[in-house]
Amino acid sequence: MSDWCETRPWLATLGEDAPRPYRLEASTPLADLSDTVEHHGEREAISYYGFSLTWSQFDRWSTAFAAYLAAQGITRGDRVGIYDQNTPEFALAAFGIWKAGGTVVPLNPMYRGELEHIFSTAEVKGLVVSKATYLDRVKPYAQSLPVVVLSDDLSYQVHGPEAIFSGFANLPATPELDLVHEIIEAYLETDFTPFTPLPDDDALVVFTSGTSGKSKGALASHGNVSNNARQTVRTAAFAPGDGFATLAPLFHITGFVSQFIAAVAGGARLILNYRFAPGPMLELCRRERPTYMVGPATVYTAMLAHPDFTRDHFSSFTRLKSGGAPLPEGLVSKFEDRTGLYLAQGYGLTETCAQAATVPTNLRAPVDENSGNLACGLPQADTMIRILDASGQALGPNEIGEIAISGPQVISEYLNDPQATAEQIPGGELRTGDVGFMDCEGWLFVVDRMKDMINASGFKVWPREVEDVLYTHPAIQEAAVVGIPDEYRGEDVAAFVTLAPGAEADAVSESDIIAYCREHLASFKAPHRVTFIGELPKTTSGKILRRTLREDAVEAAQDAREAALSSD
Repeated sequence: MSDWCETRPWLATLGEDAPRPYRLEASTPLADLSDTVEHHGEREAISYYGFSLTWSQFDRWSTAFAAYLAAQGITRGDRVGIYDQNTPEFALAAFGIWKAGGTVVPLNPMYRGELEHIFSTAEVKGLVVSKATYLDRVKPYAQSLPVVVLSDDLSYQVHGPEAIFSGFANLPATPELDLVHEIIEAYLETDFTPFTPLPDDDALVVFTSGTSGKSKGALASHGNVSNNARQTVRTAAFAPGDGFATLAPLFHITGFVSQFIAAVAGGARLILNYRFAPGPMLELCRRERPTYMVGPATVYTAMLAHPDFTRDHFSSFTRLKSGGAPLPEGLVSKFEDRTGLYLAQGYGLTETCAQAATVPTNLRAPVDENSGNLACGLPQADTMIRILDASGQALGPNEIGEIAISGPQVISEYLNDPQATAEQIPGGELRTGDVGFMDCEGWLFVVDRMKDMINASGFKVWPREVEDVLYTHPAIQEAAVVGIPDEYRGEDVAAFVTLAPGAEADAVSESDIIAYCREHLASFKAPHRVTFIGELPKTTSGKILRRTLREDAVEAAQDAREAALSSD
């Protein structure tokens, strides 16, 4: 490790705002909940379309659910999946699973065939699933499970004990719902002692998004999860009672740790939004008046584009954070112009239990004058970030290489995948696969994914640099850049863009966009092809799927060549 990295230059940038002690004592989410109940037990914990729970109630209800799980045979180390959106049942189930000694496996509700790989890899023993919305999707994989619990007010039985979990189904339309959960009511007075995990015990298996291949199960400990949640609270100076709106889904690592568990650790009010849609989210912000939320850049773009968007929707916020996907500087400027709020960024991965670097509340991220790239943050105080060359040697300031992260939030392994663990987490340091650099003040700049680099006539082109320029064009709402095979250049730079509301399709052309990019970039970086599409493909967590665009572009190019040959 280089002497320069060991000096932790980011601490000097923070100055008097650097947190002390730098490293938090090891803890667990259950210990954090106990502390919150002790000091803020009667504060509102959950707010969900008119329904609310205090932290004391949340603690007792999740213990009751744990008693039920234990009675069904769930014990220490058993992995239990949660296949649902942002509901009270999701939050209660997670802590109930932990209190029963189990390990939580959050499942993306968009997964279908992927579930076979996940259920097999994680050896799932139980499942919490919405009956009305998602049960049909998991039936083929749940037939042999001993415990299937429904987040619904109906009962269902799958080759095992009756599994009833009273709650909501689908998007709630009215607040006057029966909130007496039958399982919780039945077990509320049960004499049950919750399991007390140690910081090194397994807490969470989150499967990577699989944007570049088959997903891997990142195995996080209770200490990993608790540390990052408490660092989130400390870095952003949250106060008990602050309203956290769930912009990101709880099944995603950002939503799970930076919203849900951070709210637990900070005694905040968790305002649950069932599933993101720009209109309902804006209405929730107006009605609930939250102070904080975090989500990918794409959802902020969607809200800006909504016809009902007003400055008042964001008047209650004291801080906003973007995470889970790159944040273009152009979007930051547009959002600040419309709301008066600075949209800060954070950087992390599933393997770091969300953020490893973030923009502190009192600072603004610098923009690299050479590339226009916006810094994604300063490393958290107890986190070491290094930039490595191809041989694994540490680089100095402003030198571009692979980002490597070590610290108390970094997972120790991929579940049942020792080869991936050895390759990507050697010696406990995560090799992220992201390319970036750190400036002399410790600001981290993420250039792009290593696998997404485009080789055009021998020149390296990073898609994000081109995308950042595209986002500054007034007619463009969203953009993605990929490399596609080209007989002459090897690879060609291709851009896919959606138009901003009010932009006329006839008023901007492919040649206009290309000329605009050439004004701001070297000619070899500017796209040679621009495709206007209605919507960019995304994961449910908001990441743009470049791989899908690349595959579609390659297929279209092949079809064009075949058509040209047939016409000859």
